[in-house]
Amino acid sequence: MIKDGELLRKFEDDLIASNPLSYEAAMKLLESMYREAIALGVYPPADPLEGIEEKIELARVLHGCSKK
Repeated sequence: MIKDGELLRKFEDDLIASNPLSYEAAMKLLESMYREAIALGVYPPADPLEGIEEKIELARVLHGCSKK
């Protein structure tokens, strides 16, 4: 169990800063995650429009906040 979230966040930030990914490595990682999602059957979604109402509402709220 993580008891100090801020300490973990700092550790992750330091780890990422000390080991940056090249473009090629990032693309390989993305391709691997994409293939795994397909193998697990979670991508592509069965209904691409599922949850669209919530996403539209979230976008509307966020857009409204950015104008203030």
